[in-house]
Parts: sequence; C-alpha cells; structure tokens
Amino acid sequence: MHIATPPPPAPSSGPRPESDSAALQALARSREQLVDQLHRRIVGQQGVIDLLLVCLFAGGHGLFVGVPGLAKTLLVSSLAQCLDLQFSRVQFTPDLMPSDITGSEVLEEDPASGRRQFRFVAGPVFCNLLLADEINRTPPKTQAALLQAMQEARVSAGGRTHPLPQPFHVFATQNPIEQEGTYPLPEAQLDRFTLQIVVRYPDEDAERQIVALSSDTGPALSPVLSPAELRAHQALVRRIPVPESVIGHVVALLRATRPGEPGCSPALRELLQWGAGPRAGQQLVAAAQARAALDGRPAVTIADVRALAGAALEHRLVRSFAAESRAVSTAEILQKVLAVVPG
Repeated sequence: MHIATPPPPAPSSGPRPESDSAALQALARSREQLVDQLHRRIVGQQGVIDLLLVCLFAGGHGLFVGVPGLAKTLLVSSLAQCLDLQFSRVQFTPDLMPSDITGSEVLEEDPASGRRQFRFVAGPVFCNLLLADEINRTPPKTQAALLQAMQEARVSAGGRTHPLPQPFHVFATQNPIEQEGTYPLPEAQLDRFTLQIVVRYPDEDAERQIVALSSDTGPALSPVLSPAELRAHQALVRRIPVPESVIGHVVALLRATRPGEPGCSPALRELLQWGAGPRAGQQLVAAAQARAALDGRPAVTIADVRALAGAALEHRLVRSFAAESRAVSTAEILQKVLAVVPG
C-alpha cells in the first residue's frame, strides 16, 4: 500500500483564502528578488534557477546532474544565504559512514556522580538545507542514511527519533560522466528527489562573462526571505487549486510509463522495465503548483505539468535492456511518453 507523502504543515495563522491573491503577488515578487540575488553570483543558467526554485517552494528535494565546474555547489550555497537558512555541506566519499551524516550516540561520564549515559550528537543533516556533494561516490548503505530524513524529516538513532529543523531540503549533486569509483543511486533513493535538474554548459556569451570573473564566489548576498516566510509560501503553494483535468493528465503520464499498463504503447513497453509510481505523481503535482504560484497564477494547468514532466519523471524510469543496448536515453523515452499522452 502506498503511503501518501504528507504536505508541509501550514502555519497556524496563515492567510485566509480571500487573501491568497495578495500572497501570490508577494510570492512572485520574492521570486524576482531571489533570481536577482542569485544572478549576482551565477551567470546564466536561468532554467536551472527556475527549477531550483520550483523544487524549493514545492517543499521537495533536488538532484543536480552536471559535469564539474558548472557552479552547482555555489548555486545551492548562495540560495541558503538568500533565505537565511542553516546550511550544511557533506562531501560524499567511499569511506563516509551513515553516522557521519545523521549523527551518533556517544558515551559520557558525569564527573560529579560518575554516572555514564549516552548522548546523541547531531550530524550535519540537522540543518535547513543540506548539500550532498557527489552523492554517488558513497556506498548504498551511506546513501540510505538520507532516506528517512528526506521522506519523514526525522532521524532515528539509538532507539529514539529526532526531528529535523524545518524547513528541511536536500540538494544533491552528481557527475554524469565520471563513473569510476561511483555507486549508482538505487531507485528508492532517486524516488525521494522531487526533480532531477540537468546543469549544462553555459552559452558562449555567458561563458565569456564567467571566464572574465576574478572571483569564484562573487559579491555578498542579501537575505530575501526568512525561514518562517519560506514555510508560509510553501503552505500557500499547497493551496493552489489543481483541476481534475490536470490530475487526469498526470495519471495518464504515469500509467504510460508502466509496461504492464494498457496506457503504455507497444513501442514504450520495449524500452521500459519499470515506470514511475504514485509518489512521482504527487511530487509532479506539487512542482506544478509551485510553478504556477511562482508565476503569480491561481491555478495549475496541463502546461505546467508538461513543462516539468522531464525533471520529475526521467530519473524515475528504468530502461530495459533493449533501450540500453540501443543507447536510447530516458529523456528520449519521456518524449515518446509525452507524444502518447498529448496535452
């Protein structure tokens, strides 16, 4: 049985429905300010920034895929500064242990009484924004240490459960070309990422500006939103109406990716081993709500869903042997899915 992912809790005294229009306008203004601040350090990459903000305001986690040197780490750390979030960065390596991420129990002795007791020492995951750098360089056992944190926003250790600070987001990076000494992320881990954001080389004009820069970090950034304001905006995003036609379109897309479903065409059955599950549909809808809200629109459209389908579904598709042998990418397969389910 699939357990629905709970939405972020809404503030106890959030805006009334009649004031949501004003709140949407405030969110659109905040988006413009965030983009302006990020562009003080990041040259170009507007599409990447847009997807990053969609993922953030949807309350999700993001996986950045791109070759080294494209400012993925700088982008995430800059976002944390713009939102005044507690930021942690973990460099994933083959010898990293789960306790290096979540924390561990240590035995302490009281000098006065001589009594010994265990105390939990929190790891870097206890933050608002965690950057998991090169997440595929650590074994699956350590990768799995993030599963509970990403799904439930809490960590279990020593028989006790410790809640994580709110808001809590994981943004991970992955190098798509260097595979020596790496461990592919298991499907269960990939499914926790709301969006996979592909970071490509900049265009020529942008690259000229980047090469001419004398500093890797750039100017100081000003906070745009507080953590409390961010959570209020995320609660607003969850209230954006989603028409039944949009829900039907998302379900049709999901079922078109599953070889055992009638909605999957014979050509797609040959290319797919496994398709996207219901959690993918939930997170695609949440991302579409965020996209509409960031644009200042009061409702989700099918165009929002189709614009985000690649980022939300590609990393959740498992290719068949036939697709791998013919070098058919998941991006190409998704284009066939979108053709089978027209908007």
